[in-house]
Amino acid sequence: MTETDVTDPEDRKLITLARTTRARNGVAEGAAVRDETGRTYVAGTVELESLRLSALRAAVAMAASSGARSLEAAAVVSEAGAVPDEDRAAVRDLGGPGTPVLLAGPDGTVRGALTAG
Repeated sequence: MTETDVTDPEDRKLITLARTTRARNGVAEGAAVRDETGRTYVAGTVELESLRLSALRAAVAMAASSGARSLEAAAVVSEAGAVPDEDRAAVRDLGGPGTPVLLAGPDGTVRGALTAG
């Protein structure tokens, strides 16, 4: 499955935003989430001495701190083969268990589509 196999153009946009952030910032992961109004929030991995956040948790935090009440979808671009449970939990906290979470590799190939569950 590739980025073009994702049929919703708004979901393709999330993958593109996450890829761009990862590449531009030279971080391990890039992520993007879309809230209930269609606004998107993008973040990269945060690795400070006193603060460590995955890109997906950082994007969810940005959405929550900006007043988002729910999430429609999330995407993470990473070398990892799976989305960690704590990342899915952050999406679930704001978007609910049915919120789609896309996992793509650095080249945009979608490796999996799951829910925040």
